[in-house]
Amino acid sequence: MAHAELSNSIIFPLGKKVEDNFIGDAYLQMVFTDPTPLNTAIGNVTFAPGARNNWHKHKIGQVLLVTGGEGWYQEEGKPAQLLKMGDVVNIAPHVKHWHGATKDSWFVHLAMTPGETDWLEPVDDATYKKL
Repeated sequence: MAHAELSNSIIFPLGKKVEDNFIGDAYLQMVFTDPTPLNTAIGNVTFAPGARNNWHKHKIGQVLLVTGGEGWYQEEGKPAQLLKMGDVVNIAPHVKHWHGATKDSWFVHLAMTPGETDWLEPVDDATYKKL
């Protein structure tokens, strides 16, 4: 996705660069943090090409709503899934996974995360480059 396409797919502000638990350039803009009535935080996450987060788990689960670009979602022990605008991923509690952009596309999603996140090891380059 070209930079012009990125600006068309961004609904919310780009946000601040995320330094911890990510490889490459990724940005986070919290959209919703009020604990009532949904009891969930919603963050708009934007990944530059090649950026990804570390392996991690959520105590309650997570839902990803893809709003732009192309990215990967992978659960431990399963093949990676290519994600595109309009895709929805429902992640069960305690499932080890990662998500991020493809090598040549920006990737933007809303992450609905109602509980705590346990951050784990980075997704190594060998695993990522196989995709």
